[in-house]
Amino acid sequence: MSSYLFINARIVDGTSLEPSEPVSVLVEGNRIREVGSNVASAAAEVIDLSGKTLMPGLIDAHVHVIASMADLGQNAMLPDALVTIRAFKLMGEMLMRGFTTVRDLGGATHALVVATEEGFFPVPRLVVCGKALSQTGGHCDFRGPFNDRPVQQTGHALGALGRVCDGVPDVRRAAREEIKSGARFLKIMANGGVSSPTDPIHYLGFAREEITAVVEEAQNAGTYVAAHLYTDEAIRRAVECGVLSLEHCNLIQSETASFAASRGAIAVPTLVTYDKLSSEGAAMGLPARSVAKVDNVRLSGMESLDIMRAAGLPMAYGSDLLGGMHRHQSEEFVIRGRVLPAHEVIASATVVAARLLRMEGEIGTVAPAAFADLIVVDGNPLSDLSLLTGQGQHMPIIMKDGAFIKRTALG
Repeated sequence: MSSYLFINARIVDGTSLEPSEPVSVLVEGNRIREVGSNVASAAAEVIDLSGKTLMPGLIDAHVHVIASMADLGQNAMLPDALVTIRAFKLMGEMLMRGFTTVRDLGGATHALVVATEEGFFPVPRLVVCGKALSQTGGHCDFRGPFNDRPVQQTGHALGALGRVCDGVPDVRRAAREEIKSGARFLKIMANGGVSSPTDPIHYLGFAREEITAVVEEAQNAGTYVAAHLYTDEAIRRAVECGVLSLEHCNLIQSETASFAASRGAIAVPTLVTYDKLSSEGAAMGLPARSVAKVDNVRLSGMESLDIMRAAGLPMAYGSDLLGGMHRHQSEEFVIRGRVLPAHEVIASATVVAARLLRMEGEIGTVAPAAFADLIVVDGNPLSDLSLLTGQGQHMPIIMKDGAFIKRTALG
């Protein structure tokens, strides 16, 4: 069993305004064994982090690892083998940016999780909802206004973000099938979307009784529901129905944000995706009708951060990028840093995201018994969030599960 002793480690995990005083961190196998000022081990390799910052591995709580194309309708038509290979490439790049855990919000299946766990390629830990649940004409229905062919009910392609279901019996069946198939939580499309053809942003989609049915199925399985949401009306409605993970939330208002906080919800803003869909979407193949929708939500994104912070609504880190835009994943740190304190931005990708994934104490922290998911940063990201960007160029060490994914000289 490999063991490493990091000494002179100043820890930044988002829980403090400043880095910690220097401590030592002992890693044995794939876990952190001990953290403190008097830690010692005769067997461990010593790594001196003087002048560096030690952080827990980052967590992106909203990704689509199967989305190698910006046109999601076309992506759904790709053969599974091609989607799998591209997904591993995308995940490997995420890991090299310091993201050691990612939560997929539609598309990735439990089979893909198993493939990542077999360890043939270095990729982040993957937490999935399976296929997102959408209604006819909703955010996962890419048939368009002139296509009335019946939607596929079984054997969904890996490249499809979701599945279509209508009515309480159908949504219950779909929810149960996703849970049976290995989903760790459920995702619904509870508002109109940018990338889908027939649902304007204000579109509410599922009826209340359908949302409540999915929430009940999730609770029966000991888990929760995440929902794609933009408008204040849709967010309020979803929280009233028991949804806990609020994705995007660009148009949220103060009263709803406070209500969501009182219900224990967590928001996952994804501002970088709208910035890049606006500037690069058309060149990446996003249909013109989708590009036209982007500004409806992009321009309110920064204000939403202030509103949610003032209401005490926790925010986890999300990027939600598609196709070639995945390379901008880390820029969400800088975008949020224009509005929020740096330690809160970092917390969104550590302790808050860990709580959302229901993995507190295991990820997003440098503490005994946690997974040895660690990154070393040149400099202090509390002073400069851009140190977390640049495709990991400021990270000389990236460790996942106690194994070095990247290790360069610390001189």
